[in-house]
Amino acid sequence: MPVPVDQPPYGRMPSGIRGLRLEATDVRAELKYAGHRSADHRADVDDRLVERGQGLDVTTARQQLRRPDRTGPWKT
Repeated sequence: MPVPVDQPPYGRMPSGIRGLRLEATDVRAELKYAGHRSADHRADVDDRLVERGQGLDVTTARQQLRRPDRTGPWKT
């Protein structure tokens, strides 16, 4: 069934629709993974990620192992 664009309930909607196309020029991301856990727990998680080795597991574990200083001293 055709929808009349100039009658209710859709009469005013088409003029309110806008679209735009964006091009990503930069990405900034933050990885948070078990930061509230003890260092021993995080090391165990990293070991298990490497062992499983699916998707981004190894990359995630390497990132965590590369930055152990990013966790506050209260979490060691």
